[in-house]
Amino acid sequence: MNRSIRPAHRLVALSAAALLTLAACGNGADKPAADSTTAAEQHDDGHDHEGEHTDEGTSAGTEAAAQTPRLAITYDGGIAVLDANTLETEGEFKLDGFNRVNSAGDGRHVAVTTTGGWALLDAGTWSQAHGDHSHYYTSEPTLSDVLVEADTPGHVVVHDGLVAFFDDGTGKTVVVEASDWSEAVEHGHVHAVREYTADKAHHGVAVANSAGELLVTRGDENTRTGAMILDADGKEIAVNDECPAVHGEAAFESTSGEESVVLGCEDGALVFHGDHAHKIASPDSYGRIGSVFAADGNDVAVGDYKIDPDQGAALEKIALIDTANDKLEPIDPFGGSGAKYGGKGISRGAEGEILVLGTDGLLRVLDPATGDELRSIQVVEAWEVPDDWQAPRPAVIELAGMAYVTDPATKTIHIVDYEGGKVWKSVEVGKEMNEIVGVTG
Repeated sequence: MNRSIRPAHRLVALSAAALLTLAACGNGADKPAADSTTAAEQHDDGHDHEGEHTDEGTSAGTEAAAQTPRLAITYDGGIAVLDANTLETEGEFKLDGFNRVNSAGDGRHVAVTTTGGWALLDAGTWSQAHGDHSHYYTSEPTLSDVLVEADTPGHVVVHDGLVAFFDDGTGKTVVVEASDWSEAVEHGHVHAVREYTADKAHHGVAVANSAGELLVTRGDENTRTGAMILDADGKEIAVNDECPAVHGEAAFESTSGEESVVLGCEDGALVFHGDHAHKIASPDSYGRIGSVFAADGNDVAVGDYKIDPDQGAALEKIALIDTANDKLEPIDPFGGSGAKYGGKGISRGAEGEILVLGTDGLLRVLDPATGDELRSIQVVEAWEVPDDWQAPRPAVIELAGMAYVTDPATKTIHIVDYEGGKVWKSVEVGKEMNEIVGVTG
């Protein structure tokens, strides 16, 4: 057992009586957020909410007719797991502090950034292959004893079947196979397939792949300069220090099948292709990218874009980063309307579409190649971007072909058919939501 990974104190789920009461209302589209067009009804008719727990903290599964996507949301004082079709609460956990939720890469588990590291949340939905078909199961969610320990837990990156955890406090990276989470819960510990500690601790990120390579950022607590790729033996394959204030990452497979990793810089983007890296400069003297969003099979990554260091948290432009042609183009996704967006306001669709949630309450769907607006959907009322990055604000994610938009002001989640251009369902969940992540089941 790796000494950096240990069991945490058990966190007890609230009783069923403490679960939220939800009020649902449909308004238009007939498309549920799952592979089957009747997944929501199947959940209502056949879901067993009283699954038995084993001693290891996993739940005995109840077979379902189709995959059952679920959501994990954070709020002040806890985390709730919701059915992604009905938005009913399946489980709720008390957890103090500012917690973040990250995909753990297997369609079932969520890595919860919390005090002391990352706790492992089993969302209670999964599939098992059986010959030429699969069986689907659900169970009551559980927050396990397993903790990936860190002084200052930071970025979590899922790529190529691996999950890389970066500890800002020590500069240490721990890499785990995404397929190992159920076994980790059963046995109470995690097997790390690789560890690496940077020369100096910094706010960084790491990306691992199945070829044994590891991309890690470079810098210290005051300055971040770039990144490098190491082989399985720790030998440098590619190094580039032309990325001041490196932050944000996206790893994806391009249209040619080549693996690419894009990092945000204070003055553009840094792109790694295999054994080499190159800088794509911003056209502005200051053009900072702090978050990057990509889609497999699409050469264009999308970055948030800040044109002035004193601009604040409300942003006006996004950056289209064409990794095939080494171009970076800032565009106004709002067509000159004056709307803005903030953190948690960008996502990617199933076909690579760019989803941007504006302060005018419109969810815009953009063509990733041109940035042209394909359609817009009114989802929430007008809102303002808070200056504090930890403060709740509307967020958008994509899951199973639908967009999920949170509205902390009304404590409501909206399910949006972004292809059909309609809000499919809106449910008041009774919590001022902050972070949100989805699992496919």
